Amino acid sequence: MNRHVRGRGAPDNRPYFFLSYAHTPSGPDSGDPDHWVYTLYKDLCADILAITDLPAGTPPGFMDREMRSGEGWPVRLSDNLAHCRVFVPLYSPRYFSSEACGREWFAFSDRIRQARDAGAGDIPAIVPVLWSRVGMDRLPESVRHLQVERNAFGERYLDHGIYGLIKLKRLRDEYDETVFTLAQRIVQVAEESPLPSSTPRPFESTPSAFAPPGDGPRRIHLTVAAPARHMVPESRKNGRYGESSLQWNPYGDETPRPIATLAEELIRSLDYRITVSDFDNEDPTTEDLVAGGSDEDPEAEEPDPGHPAILLVDCWAVLDEDRRRRLKAFDANARPWVGAIVPWNHNDEECHGAEGRQVKAKLERTLPLILERGRRTDCRIAANGVPSLQVFADVLPALAAHTTRQYLRHAQAHPPEGPQLPQPRLMGPTYPQQPAAGSDHGGEA
Repeated sequence: MNRHVRGRGAPDNRPYFFLSYAHTPSGPDSGDPDHWVYTLYKDLCADILAITDLPAGTPPGFMDREMRSGEGWPVRLSDNLAHCRVFVPLYSPRYFSSEACGREWFAFSDRIRQARDAGAGDIPAIVPVLWSRVGMDRLPESVRHLQVERNAFGERYLDHGIYGLIKLKRLRDEYDETVFTLAQRIVQVAEESPLPSSTPRPFESTPSAFAPPGDGPRRIHLTVAAPARHMVPESRKNGRYGESSLQWNPYGDETPRPIATLAEELIRSLDYRITVSDFDNEDPTTEDLVAGGSDEDPEAEEPDPGHPAILLVDCWAVLDEDRRRRLKAFDANARPWVGAIVPWNHNDEECHGAEGRQVKAKLERTLPLILERGRRTDCRIAANGVPSLQVFADVLPALAAHTTRQYLRHAQAHPPEGPQLPQPRLMGPTYPQQPAAGSDHGGEA
């Protein structure tokens, strides 16, 4: 097996896999509720050691067993998510309701995104495994693009999952064969499509790739306001524009991919259903974009609130007077759940020259309401100007979460049809009224 990092001569001794699983609550006995997960982990490690030339003492994989109770576990978890070569999630109903598992998934899939943005293409470094049977139609939006391997493992694996194979003694041989096949698959993916390591991200502030249980499908609309290539001002000389605004690439020095494509993938990885549009082809007062009427008229009847929205805007877009007028209308009608993000590449010299300062000031006058709202949040850098692709990837999930919270807080509720029943109230026990102290009822004067 070739263990060398692509383009280097040094051997790649990083762990082959990160085992991601949902912790099972303790039952009435005192046994280890995750005993069988640990058994699978040990068996995978043994098989990987047997079919590779990993040096002695090098861990074949990583599992967080007995780590969460110790100090520094978030750092160790983040380090392994940033360096392990393959991510192995154990699918179960509990897995997709676990916030910790959602964070692990997002952190690892973000490594894949970074590699793709750098031009490495799609790296299939996530190998999902059925721990127990899960209805594929109930998977979160963020994971449905991944196919669970079916042909290599047999019908009993699909019916029972690995947990069923390991628990039923009569299926022990099938369990051993399944684990060995899985070990081979992990090694194949790790060595044929090596995923670069990344900078560890703080685990406790990492967003989850799964919507919280009970939230239902989350929706968000992204619209891009940027000139097409043929509408770029003559003074704007860089080649970061395409045939439409959806091909605009403000971080062309870091990635060949359009910013709309990156944003769509990133938001979808957070378990949102996202729609994307070109601002030049939209009515700036449509509900999908502004999601309601003006803040200036609180007595006005509100239309259907739509859903949260994000405007991705190029400062140079305001140099076209018609687009600037439409952006002002967008700003005037934007509800609190509409946010904006302004890419402002620190490596783009034109952004920091005299004209760049002028167009940014003009954008401030065009979108005063949305930008000022943004500066009153933890996502203020989105309104101030996002200097790099990595900062963009960090702030966009936070902005999506903020606009969603604002939508849930401010949007008009639509109760079900039918008679409105009074809200039930819990009443405490009642006691006979006692005479007040000092009264002449029941005592001497």
